[in-house]
Amino acid sequence: MADPVLKGQELLDALAAEGLADWQGFPDGLRTRLLTRTFAAGLDLVARIGELAERRDHHPDVRLTFPHVDLTLISHDAGGVTVRDLRLAGEISALAREAGIAADPAAPVMLELGLDTAARDRTGPFWAALLTGDAGAVDGDDVVDPSGRVPTLWFQGTDPHDVPRQRLHVDLWVGADQAEARIAAALAAGGIIDDDSEAPSFTVLADAEGNRACICTIAERG
Repeated sequence: MADPVLKGQELLDALAAEGLADWQGFPDGLRTRLLTRTFAAGLDLVARIGELAERRDHHPDVRLTFPHVDLTLISHDAGGVTVRDLRLAGEISALAREAGIAADPAAPVMLELGLDTAARDRTGPFWAALLTGDAGAVDGDDVVDPSGRVPTLWFQGTDPHDVPRQRLHVDLWVGADQAEARIAAALAAGGIIDDDSEAPSFTVLADAEGNRACICTIAERG
């Protein structure tokens, strides 16, 4: 039997209980950015993480660049974050601390596109083909690129309406403790709060012309 999946507020509580301040919870797993500063330091850290992952038979997604290393952890067999991910996250953070490498908790984000549509079955294949090259890359209400090249596009059911109403909007997922700062930055740049009745799960913002976008977190979600 697979380990139970932790999500939403339960995942946030587990991160706090384990003292994993270096990591943020997202719908697609745990994420962190480690500030390696140099490519050589990043390469060495990735090698050590690789050895640890092999011993644990549990492997993170890793992106190595010149100034930092990005990691995502998820238990694919369980379809979400489990205690195995929390355990490996703690061990990775310990490796980073031993190497004098700090994390940037504000850095991890996840971008999604939301499309209002009353005709998902007709529009879905078009967007799947456009974004991924495969018209069949539709999973429920989502267009999903298994290679991770493009953001997820999800379909929000709505009544039929004329085109001038905004149909496509951006969902930006941030760490639960980063939402307030990101919203403040958007407001300072001329935005307004359109609806915060579901905060902290999501807050709807609008630009000067009324175009809407959502800042989303896993806080207070099941």
